[in-house]
Amino acid sequence: MRGPLLAFAQQKRMKLKEEVVFYADESRSRPLFSFRARQRLDVHAQHDVLDEHGAVLGSFRKVFGASLLRSTWELRVPGLEAVGRERRPVLAVLRRVWELIPYLGDVWVPFVFHFDFVDTATGAPVLVSERRKAIRDRYDVSVPDPRIDFRVAAAMAVALDALQSR
Repeated sequence: MRGPLLAFAQQKRMKLKEEVVFYADESRSRPLFSFRARQRLDVHAQHDVLDEHGAVLGSFRKVFGASLLRSTWELRVPGLEAVGRERRPVLAVLRRVWELIPYLGDVWVPFVFHFDFVDTATGAPVLVSERRKAIRDRYDVSVPDPRIDFRVAAAMAVALDALQSR
């Protein structure tokens, strides 16, 4: 089901620190929120989600070691720490093996991957991102935990798409 437009996201190019800005409309005249890496070009980079005034709403980072076989992310907002992993471990390994096969790995295959984020204290689901089968990147994102600001959820969903292969 397609919902109302939340924002237009644009990745800042040629920056030493990864940054994505979300705008109110297609004209990109009014920034609403953003996420930005704390470090420069680092696979361990922590990303802060910022409101339109630069106040931190939450943060996330890819857990590099755990992500070697199955992509894993940490998400933090006030009062909540969560961990997100690819739902299907076998598919995660298959994607990695595919990329290693000479010539064949260069052929784009739309692997469908889903992420489930759970509260580290209770194990309860807090955010789910499911990639849809489509030529263009499309995701269904649900946020069953009210502690997660929609801007943090949107930033995490876009980061899963934009930063996942790093």
